[in-house]
Amino acid sequence: MKIGLVGKPNVGKSTFFSAATLAKVDIANYPFCTIEPNVGVAFVAARLPCPCKDLRLRLESEGRLDPVDAEDPRQGSLCEPRTGTCVAHRRLVPCFLVDIAGLVPGASEGKGRGNAFLADLANCDALIQVVDAAGSTDIEGNPQGNQQSKEVAQQRIRDEVEFLSKELDAWISGLLNDGWTRGVRRVQAEGEKGLVMYLQEQLTGLGATQHSISLAFESFKKQHSELGRPWDWEHSVISSLAFEIRRILFPIHIAANKFDIAPSGVLDGIEVNGRLIPCMADVELALRRASSADLIRYIPGEDSFQYSSKNSLSEAQNKALDHMLERLSTNKGTGVSSMIDSVLFDELNHIVVYPVQDENHWTDGEGKVLPDAFVVPSGIQAKNLAFKVHSDLGEGFIRGVDGRTRRVVGSEHELIDGDVLKIHAKS
Repeated sequence: MKIGLVGKPNVGKSTFFSAATLAKVDIANYPFCTIEPNVGVAFVAARLPCPCKDLRLRLESEGRLDPVDAEDPRQGSLCEPRTGTCVAHRRLVPCFLVDIAGLVPGASEGKGRGNAFLADLANCDALIQVVDAAGSTDIEGNPQGNQQSKEVAQQRIRDEVEFLSKELDAWISGLLNDGWTRGVRRVQAEGEKGLVMYLQEQLTGLGATQHSISLAFESFKKQHSELGRPWDWEHSVISSLAFEIRRILFPIHIAANKFDIAPSGVLDGIEVNGRLIPCMADVELALRRASSADLIRYIPGEDSFQYSSKNSLSEAQNKALDHMLERLSTNKGTGVSSMIDSVLFDELNHIVVYPVQDENHWTDGEGKVLPDAFVVPSGIQAKNLAFKVHSDLGEGFIRGVDGRTRRVVGSEHELIDGDVLKIHAKS
């Protein structure tokens, strides 16, 4: 699962990326600081408590485990994550983020990194466009000063959102035009179904499926009641089709960055195709670094933090952290974790499930408790999960056992969020 961070240069994409992943990347105040895409892992809290909470309750009720000690640093968590962490049954699960080099107007015509940029997008499952909510940069990412009026900042946000959409539309339109003659022959031989199949085949590299293309084509037809024959379509009609396809294939979620220095009400009336969440990536990065240095105790996504020892901090450190605490409270968090959470679980409709080898103790072959947490599409079937764990398990799948109910389930059993599953397979 990859989520791409896109947008014009100098809006804070690399800062957002670094804050989410704590990866060390170049962060600078000039266009094209990022040239090649950076790939990192962001850890996001699962929506439901880790199943180790239920395991603890069961063991305590059976008298096999003492209640949680007040000094327990993990606050009751029993699991042993192979990746991520779990404290107070808050399980952090991985998601890949891709920080893609800055886009400039004309990318579809080869400007900036051109098609290399667009090819990077095609490998992502969803897009987060980081925009400058403060309006402190122009359309090419050149600094214009932080203090802008609400109206200027709003117009610059709209311009940013619009130009990325237009570049994607032009890119898809170009792909359609390149083989339109072949597509027309399919229509003459197979009718509308042939055109849909051509579109899907032409755009397979962008993640197009027959279902997504059918949705886009139906929406396109509603906008054009009298289309005429496809071989007579003007370029403007094909561009309109490209718009509908882009809207389905690339819903663009907006991280309105630099919100802490943006004019009040700057997001009022801003309409986008996906989610719109105010973000303060530089604040998030500073807080995560302060937490890593044990200066504060901060949980990403929260709207406050606790000082480890305020007296041990310098006056400048206390002043900076006090300011960030006020920003956190006012904006109800930095928005960075909320943005990734919303895209991963709401827009991409994913869940977290826990494969185990022992359905009674919820352990793997080495006795580790719930070591694996898989982020998978909602409704995934048991056999498909087995393939994700290991190809041998998928190919030799016999049955599954629900770890909570001990019920035997078949290959087509659909999993729900928080499920624990034992997989039986031929060795």
